[in-house]
Amino acid sequence: MQILVLYYSKGGNTKKLAEEIAKGVESTDTKAVIKSTQEVTKDDFLESAGIIAGSPVYFGVMAADLKRIFDEFIGLRRKMENKVGAAFATGAHHTGGKETTIMSILQCMLIYGMIIVGDPMSASGHYGVGCVGAPDKVAVDEGFKLGARVTELCKRLK
Repeated sequence: MQILVLYYSKGGNTKKLAEEIAKGVESTDTKAVIKSTQEVTKDDFLESAGIIAGSPVYFGVMAADLKRIFDEFIGLRRKMENKVGAAFATGAHHTGGKETTIMSILQCMLIYGMIIVGDPMSASGHYGVGCVGAPDKVAVDEGFKLGARVTELCKRLK
């Protein structure tokens, strides 16, 4: 089983958070496939039991390149049903739209028929993981927990 950690990152902070989330996936003896929007393939979507997607905040929603992936891969929609989906976001300001960005990602996953989860109660117990700038200790910890949670749920559903 594998979990796809998909991200778009212009400045590097979203990539850093994606790497921490992938560590949480791998802590459960599961393969984490970490790909940028420029690298991901339709096979990565199909072969993954879950997808954790992340973006920096752009006008309160996901980056256009992440949205492009959901748009281009829409033909896979019925094949994605019942896979686990989760999201994360990075921003430059503490009130800068991370939750709305996460919700824009989760909205696409819902339309794909995925089972959506937020971060666990042992983290923040909210929509997903977010951070301001580079991931700090809290974001690293919560990202790790999100990766582990998605993987554990995928194992339960299998």
